[in-house]
Amino acid sequence: MAHDFTSTGHHTSETVRTATSESRLARYGLIATALCFVALFLLLPLAVVFTEALRNGPGEFLTVLRDPETFSAIRLTLLVAAIAVPLNLVFGVCAAWAIAKYEFKGKAFLTTLIDLPFSVSPVVSGLIFVLLFGSHSLIGPWLQSHGIQILFAVPGIVIATVFITFPFVARELIPLMQEQGTSDEEAALSLGASGWQTFWYVTLPNIKWGLLYGVLLCNARAMGEFGAVSVVSGHIRGLTNTMPLQVEILYNEYNFVAAFAVAALLALLALVTLILKTLLEMKFSAQIAASRRH
Repeated sequence: MAHDFTSTGHHTSETVRTATSESRLARYGLIATALCFVALFLLLPLAVVFTEALRNGPGEFLTVLRDPETFSAIRLTLLVAAIAVPLNLVFGVCAAWAIAKYEFKGKAFLTTLIDLPFSVSPVVSGLIFVLLFGSHSLIGPWLQSHGIQILFAVPGIVIATVFITFPFVARELIPLMQEQGTSDEEAALSLGASGWQTFWYVTLPNIKWGLLYGVLLCNARAMGEFGAVSVVSGHIRGLTNTMPLQVEILYNEYNFVAAFAVAALLALLALVTLILKTLLEMKFSAQIAASRRH
């Protein structure tokens, strides 16, 4: 029987090795296919954007960015991101803490709600806020009577951006905090630490890389959001146009150099985000490897 068991295990091992291995030709073919897709759908479009943006030289590129309407769009984009990202940071930490650390009725429903912006079209999301805050909504007349403008103003753009981007931080933290469990927090509390001390000195160091990763993704999406912002902004030149909307306007006016200049700046911000994300992943992987060695 021992011989049969050993023999069976040997054949199973051989089968697994055969099933999970591939020839050198197949391996190189898969790598080449992946590289071709990356070059065709990522690198080539980026190269075209930067080439068109610098077609008339760096001086023209900088002149376009100093245009009052374009500069206003850049400033508004950064302002909206500066408001939306911290709000989503607070929400993401609170939601992840509640879902990962506590058991309560409706937990699965709350998790589903967090994923809602992933499944709803951004344009539909913008229309929802038009229905909520428009002049014919239930609270629209009250807002108008008190001089509060949500739609076609910065508050509407911020609200739409927060809605579109709020899953990113929470979705990065929930599985991380669930994997870590509650033992560290319980130990800290048993030693006399307060709730805030427990979070600051125990929970936050354990989730800091996932938190930064989620913030970077949230920031990238906030700066690049088009659909929902397009619906609620009103496209008011110099006031409610963000960078993606400004690109559309310039392109529709056949001002291609200016359109590609703004698009290149957006792409540059995205590349910076990607580099930071890669550095964080490398740091996080190194930290995990070091903890496993110890």
